[in-house]
Amino acid sequence: MTTTLIDLIRHGEPEGGPMFRGQTDHALSEQGWQQMRRAITPEDHWDVIVTSPLLRCTGFAREMADRLGVPMHTEQRLQEIGFGDWEGHTTDQVMATWGDALQQFWSNPVAYPPPGGETLADFRKRVSQAWAHWTQALAGQRVLVVCHGGVIRMVLAEILETPLEAAFRTMAVPYASRSRIRLDESPHGRLACLLSHGSLQG
Repeated sequence: MTTTLIDLIRHGEPEGGPMFRGQTDHALSEQGWQQMRRAITPEDHWDVIVTSPLLRCTGFAREMADRLGVPMHTEQRLQEIGFGDWEGHTTDQVMATWGDALQQFWSNPVAYPPPGGETLADFRKRVSQAWAHWTQALAGQRVLVVCHGGVIRMVLAEILETPLEAAFRTMAVPYASRSRIRLDESPHGRLACLLSHGSLQG
């Protein structure tokens, strides 16, 4: 049997303040760097790091790869969901401009994607493809994945078999939170188990 341990960590607070950031490429704020560094313990060790290509992920991923002396892979499919016309706008701005569209999105993001944005089905498909690729390519290793709240929700929805329309509203993924998944591969198939989820900072 082959066992793979994967730690998913969401990026910390980005520069620019709260907004629908999606694929808008902001680096971590100073607060975000502090959040990420506090999320790592002296006992942590990984064999390899996989990261979203966006700056709020790659900066910390590179720091950890250099510190641990392990390889880092950048995976385009691990970008956050694209919010289309809402990118760069605050919640209040979206509500003022698009009315009930935001409430409809949160109620059923499958049926009501952001205008000009990525559909949830397409988002889940690319995240699932990236997950399948890297869990196979890095089988048997301890892996750190630095990514986004939406990406983590898609992975956990797959592991926990959560309906897609509920995936965004049933799991809190705060900045710098961590989720640990164990994958056991045997001749009888794969067993995927969520071992922990949350923030070391409470």
